[in-house]
Amino acid sequence: MSQHTAVLLLGSNIGDTKNNIDEALEAISQGNIILKKSEYLISEPVEFVSSNIFCNIATIIQTHLSPVQLLDYVKKIEISMGRKNDSSVTKIYTNRVIDIDIVKFNELKFSSERLEIPHKRHLYEREFSKFLLKDII
Repeated sequence: MSQHTAVLLLGSNIGDTKNNIDEALEAISQGNIILKKSEYLISEPVEFVSSNIFCNIATIIQTHLSPVQLLDYVKKIEISMGRKNDSSVTKIYTNRVIDIDIVKFNELKFSSERLEIPHKRHLYEREFSKFLLKDII
C-alpha cells in the first residue's frame, strides 16, 4: 500500500471551534498519520457575512487513501460532526461546525466536479490560508 502526503485545512465557526477542530483531527488520525500541524488561527469569515469568527488550522497527513477516497473520508467526518450544507455542492458559504479542505496531495494536479488539487484559493488567494500554510509547507 503506497503512502501519500496531503495538506488539509480545517475551519470551524459554530460552537466550541477549537474543540471541533481537535475532534476532526482525532477522526482524521484514525487510519492516517498526522505529520505536522500549524498553530490555530482566528479569522473573519471569507466570501460570506457572519458574526461568527473562524478558528482554523493546517495539517500535513500521511495517508494510503487516493484523493477521492480522502475526500469521501473527510466529508464523512464533516457529516458525523453535524455539518449540514456542503459549499462545494451548494456553492453557498454558510456557518459550519467543521470544514475540511484538501489543499495539496503529493504534487498531484487533479480536477473534477467534486475536487480540485491543488486548492488554488487556499494556496494563492485567501490570506488566512496562506498564513497557516507558510508555517507547514
